[in-house]
Amino acid sequence: MFDKLEDILFRYEEVLKELSEPEVLNDQPRYQRLMKEQADLEPIVEKYKEYKTVKAGIEDSLAMLEEETDEELRELAKEELSDCRGQIEGIENDLRILLLPKDPNDDKNVIVEIRAGAGGDEAALFAADLYRMYSRFAESNRWKIDTMNSNENGIGGFKEIVFMINGLGAYSKLKYESGVHRVQRIPATESGGRIHTSTATVAIMPEVEEVEVELDMNDCKFDVFRASGNGGQCVNTTDSAVRLTHIPTGIVISCQDEKSQLKNKDKALKVLRARLYELERAKAHDAEAEARRSQIGTGDRSEKIRTYNYPQGRVTDHRIKLTLHKLDSIIGGDLDELLNSLIAADQAAKLANMNENV
Repeated sequence: MFDKLEDILFRYEEVLKELSEPEVLNDQPRYQRLMKEQADLEPIVEKYKEYKTVKAGIEDSLAMLEEETDEELRELAKEELSDCRGQIEGIENDLRILLLPKDPNDDKNVIVEIRAGAGGDEAALFAADLYRMYSRFAESNRWKIDTMNSNENGIGGFKEIVFMINGLGAYSKLKYESGVHRVQRIPATESGGRIHTSTATVAIMPEVEEVEVELDMNDCKFDVFRASGNGGQCVNTTDSAVRLTHIPTGIVISCQDEKSQLKNKDKALKVLRARLYELERAKAHDAEAEARRSQIGTGDRSEKIRTYNYPQGRVTDHRIKLTLHKLDSIIGGDLDELLNSLIAADQAAKLANMNENV
């Protein structure tokens, strides 16, 4: 590990030197690449420097204990040694996490698909709650939301809603949200006060650049139609909505939230590229793909990753067996504790796997 860290430190210093050269400043593509590399390496370098400082503190304290006869100074050295030894294990663990292979999609924008599952109108209302939850979380991170398609049920719910979250690191935070979400509560329409269980499926996909997915436009069939639902003064009066069918896979995508047919077509292509990218990843990583399919599921009540229980005010993530009694704040977009716990569990699993393979 430490040989690798020395290599990273050497490369980091090389990058800083290159960035200070005038010819690099005049070559913007190269300058941007180096800036990104610096940003990626900097957390590792800072943590490694901290490690070296603490390690030097241990060596200095041991040397002082060996040489010093003054009892007061020896006590200070013992305290310093104890403090440094207490820090070193945590720093080493942080370094191992920082050295884990980075998901190449982590910095990307995400396309989010939410679909009502079991539970009829109540499931559609829950889908709308999830949409608001992710929207508020995005706003708290100063990320931008762009709706791509929505299918309302007429009472404020969504049978389906597809939207993009634009923001650096959006995928790294939200990639664990794919799966079936279950809600337990008394619907507003329930006169008997009985608790109902409903579900909604969430799919999280990284935005994909054109060069990342080979797409033959001859395989794409476009149909245009008049948008339905609430869309403003003009959106319902022209054939601006687009239905894209990818013939080889049978994937069908509708986009109708823009007044412009061209913009709806562009959004449909973005969703298609993301879905095709996911299919390619599934072929390349069979085991991972199987786990992802089981998480996304079909919207059936029995296939769940998380439960939102309103009577008890709790949210339970079944994958990491975490229960938080703060439902109101979570459904209001305060997802940090939940997502950070999922990230930590994922990192711990990867570290365990890495140690097994050493």
